[in-house]
Amino acid sequence: MGNREMEELIPLVNRLQDAFSALGQTCLLELPQIAVVGGQSAGKSSVLENFVGRDFLPRGSGIVTRRPLVLQLVTSKAEYAEFLHCKGKKFTDFDEVRHEIEAETDRVTGMNKGISSIPINLRVYSPHVLNLTLIDLPGITKVPVGDQPPDIEYQIREMIMQFITRENCLILAVTPANTDLANSDALKLAKEVDPQGLRTIGVITKLDLMDEGTDARDVLENKLLPLRRGYVGVVNRSQKDIEGKKDIKAAMLAERKFFLSHPAYRHIADRMGTPHLQKVLNQQLTNHIRDTLPNFRNKLQGQLLSIEHEVEAYKNFKPEDPTRKTKALLQMVQQFAVDFEKRIEGSGDQVDTLELSGGAKINRIFHERFPFEIVKMEFNEKELRREISYAIKNIHGIRTGLFTPDMAFEAIVKKQIVKLKGPSLKSVDLVIQELINTVKKCTKKLANFPRLCEETERIVANHIREREGKTKDQVLLLIDIQVSYINTNHEDFIGFANAQQRSSQVHKKNTIGNQGTNLPPSRQIVIRKGWLTISNIGIMKGGSKGYWFVLTAESLSWYKDDEEKEKKYMLPLDNLKVRDVEKSFMSSKHIFALFNTEQRNVYKDYRFLELACDSQEDVDSWKASLLRAGVYPDKSLGNNKTEKDLTKMLIVRAILSFVPMSFSHFLDNCLLCSFLKKILKHTEK
Repeated sequence: MGNREMEELIPLVNRLQDAFSALGQTCLLELPQIAVVGGQSAGKSSVLENFVGRDFLPRGSGIVTRRPLVLQLVTSKAEYAEFLHCKGKKFTDFDEVRHEIEAETDRVTGMNKGISSIPINLRVYSPHVLNLTLIDLPGITKVPVGDQPPDIEYQIREMIMQFITRENCLILAVTPANTDLANSDALKLAKEVDPQGLRTIGVITKLDLMDEGTDARDVLENKLLPLRRGYVGVVNRSQKDIEGKKDIKAAMLAERKFFLSHPAYRHIADRMGTPHLQKVLNQQLTNHIRDTLPNFRNKLQGQLLSIEHEVEAYKNFKPEDPTRKTKALLQMVQQFAVDFEKRIEGSGDQVDTLELSGGAKINRIFHERFPFEIVKMEFNEKELRREISYAIKNIHGIRTGLFTPDMAFEAIVKKQIVKLKGPSLKSVDLVIQELINTVKKCTKKLANFPRLCEETERIVANHIREREGKTKDQVLLLIDIQVSYINTNHEDFIGFANAQQRSSQVHKKNTIGNQGTNLPPSRQIVIRKGWLTISNIGIMKGGSKGYWFVLTAESLSWYKDDEEKEKKYMLPLDNLKVRDVEKSFMSSKHIFALFNTEQRNVYKDYRFLELACDSQEDVDSWKASLLRAGVYPDKSLGNNKTEKDLTKMLIVRAILSFVPMSFSHFLDNCLLCSFLKKILKHTEK
């Protein structure tokens, strides 16, 4: 590629930049460019004005540059400026250029010092400039000014990152020499996206304002904070010079004199100053365009082929053809059905990483929420005893019975089984609600057709509501089946004959289980892993701190991190229960606590181990997992623990005994049965 062709590269990219800006497709392709990054009052505006040789940028206190300014410098015999949004109008007075930048900025961002990522495209023609394209970005700020939003620092940082994270973007990091260069905001941002310093060009301003006896020689010689493309030092006009309308040409001569006369910079004076910086940027940008051109051309050709395919699809398109409309309607409805199925089955082109939804949330309802709701069911022990007494007496009538009648047992147990209807119907409601939410998410792709979107939601939601009634009837029928017959031959039913035998078996099982707690973690079944915060440790002992928790069927262990190399503690689950802790008004965390039913310390000197989560949903999920491990919620139903456990065991045994032989296979695979068996094992202990 010859020199003449090389000189045409930057104007060519300029035309592409204008075309993309006019189409609103600035991110369609990553164009080679130079982004100017620096803090407020770092001297960015002065550097750009020195390039042009004119005062044309807005000045003032606070954030002045509030929109990206795409500055295209073009070598020309005449001197004038053009804005992309003012096509055909030439600005020969550069004071008018400044006013137009301010007016265009206020038109989009308003008068409240807000910012916007929509760029302003300015092209300057002059015999004093080299072909060059720069993007002047807002200065990095720390404190909001006026009506600016509190997160203005974050907004500016995000805008800068949009540009400098692109591999085709060179970074011009402007840093004043009279500050700590090691803590430069511009160099810090550049280091984040360009850790090797391959795309960063350093510019050191205000060298003449450094303290006497200090200099930036090591930095300019690329020794202290080395960059692949090096540093260039410049001396801009002071605020007094700007207010006094000091000519830029005179300032350039003063800059040259400064470098030639300064003992620390005299030997590198030919590589310092604004004219040299402009030449370096012109050469660097030209070389950068040349290096990225092959990849850029491939991407452009790929875009072209893609658009040609789209054009071919619409080549014979007839808007009024009814068959086209019908086909399009069917395709959209079919796509809705595919999206809905993917969200339920657990696969899709868009995965939600912020919360559980679709099939995953329904899975949680079945395996965590439903079992937890069953265990949460409250019953009054005194009331139950009274009902048992009345039932026995009413069945005997005027006679005084010698034995407890089976009918009393049946009447009481049936009443307890019926209580399962509440949690079951509640789970159905939760599943229905999640299905409707999934429908709404899937119809977002139909947003361009509001009527179709509305009708699709209505029809599918009505169908789900219709199935809701039938589903609830089926659930109630299953519970009625369990109520209909007591199967005293069921293997889990304990009669007087085998009660002693079963008791000895349970004792042996508990003994084996206690020995099994010494198994290594690798041989224990892991129920759940995740981060939790221990919140009740005092400040003098380190305060609240997050750990990686591992819950197994036998213990709860926590580690320093998720690599599980440094174990902090292992807590056996024997005699533990869980209860809710009221949320503190000073904390955003949701807390639950573990405690020992025998009034022993749970962890070191603490009677309670308070664990904190980020949301109530996480708390419920952990409580459901602890439930699977045999750690039950504290209900405080009575003072006599033995009587409570005996009553619970009798109820659970009774529930299991209501299964007819023909349904034994069904119950073996039933979530309810397996869950009740876990309650049974816990009560037997």
